[in-house]
Amino acid sequence: MDTRVNGQRQGHLGGQPAAIDLPRHTTAEIAALADRFLTPNYRNAPIVFVDGDGPWGITLEGERLLDFSAGVAVNGLGHNHPDLVAALQDQTQKLIHQSNYWHNAHAAPLAQALCQQFTRATGQPARAFFCNSGAEGTEATVKMARRYHAKVLGKPRPGVITVHGSFHGRTYAAMTATAQAKYQDGFEPLVPGFRYGEFGDLASIAALMDETVGAVLIEVVQGEGGVAVPPPGFFKELRKLCDERGVLLCLDEVQTGLGRTGTFFAFEQEGITPDIVWLAKALGGGIPVGAVLAREPVANALVAGSHATTFGANALAMRAGRTVLAIFERDGLVAHTADVGAYLLQQLHAAFDARPYTLDVRGRGLMCGVAVNGDPKKVVDSARDRGLLLSVAGTNVLRLTPPLIVTREHCDLAVARLRAAADAILAPS
Repeated sequence: MDTRVNGQRQGHLGGQPAAIDLPRHTTAEIAALADRFLTPNYRNAPIVFVDGDGPWGITLEGERLLDFSAGVAVNGLGHNHPDLVAALQDQTQKLIHQSNYWHNAHAAPLAQALCQQFTRATGQPARAFFCNSGAEGTEATVKMARRYHAKVLGKPRPGVITVHGSFHGRTYAAMTATAQAKYQDGFEPLVPGFRYGEFGDLASIAALMDETVGAVLIEVVQGEGGVAVPPPGFFKELRKLCDERGVLLCLDEVQTGLGRTGTFFAFEQEGITPDIVWLAKALGGGIPVGAVLAREPVANALVAGSHATTFGANALAMRAGRTVLAIFERDGLVAHTADVGAYLLQQLHAAFDARPYTLDVRGRGLMCGVAVNGDPKKVVDSARDRGLLLSVAGTNVLRLTPPLIVTREHCDLAVARLRAAADAILAPS
């Protein structure tokens, strides 16, 4: 039943809707407020973004910066994609959140679409669990894997193997899975049961795999670890090892999923089928959405009451996810990413291979990195001064993860600005 009266919904305090007038601040005022009231765990650059236009971020002063960070690979559609904006505007006028005690119109259809992508890639049926972030996806994966062995197979195998250089999030199990001491420092004791091998080194993983280990958690391409690409054949051998030992292979595609590497899932390029894969970042186009996809026997370990999240699968997030997938399909963005990503990597090789400070140029799709001998943070600052946004991965890698809508012309501009910035900071005088 429509409860509108004279075109307006009823039932809210305050009468007719009116714009809420919020105080406005300068860049300096916002920086001062941040220094005073925010915890000091971020090192924010001295700029304030208030708008965006495709691959461009727009500051409070109106400066346009070419965004080859994309919110750390979140803004796959860039800023203010008109179809996503329209969908979110429509949804916020209807329903933003309801609990998982009830269905909404978008969660099950989004689950269907993602599971169909999994089945297309693997031939295996799957089920989906929705959460709010990649870290929550890691937590759900660990719980699902442990419960599958303990309750479905009837033999607890709580051990989890991850690899050095990985990044799986900042919550406790996710931080423990993240095999980098700098993220764990001061937060001990960590979650028990985790052990660490080496990325791309099958022998190091096999040496850890006793009868107490139930899962391997690993990124297909390491993001925060420095855009590290696996050696050929590694994942096929890892899949074989997991099958021989009865261990679940769980793939973190929080950064690589949704076409980032040139296929919908990065694991498709490895010719394997995971038991669990989890996504986030680009899935919501900027709205927090995470999704865990698991083969049906494993997914069924999460029986009623065994796991939950308050905000996961809310109507706004699910509408965002459905809209993002529809745009990807309509506009052929996965194929576009493969094409433009190959061009970007080619141009990075041309610009940097012969530079004296370059250690390596690597990547897949629109997830590229330039490893340098020198301080990459100073290069990032220099690039920002030249109108280009990017980030640092690992200890010395300049990481480019632009929106998947970028063109070759955008890539040319980004490479030119990055080359100028790197030369200014790293080239010998």
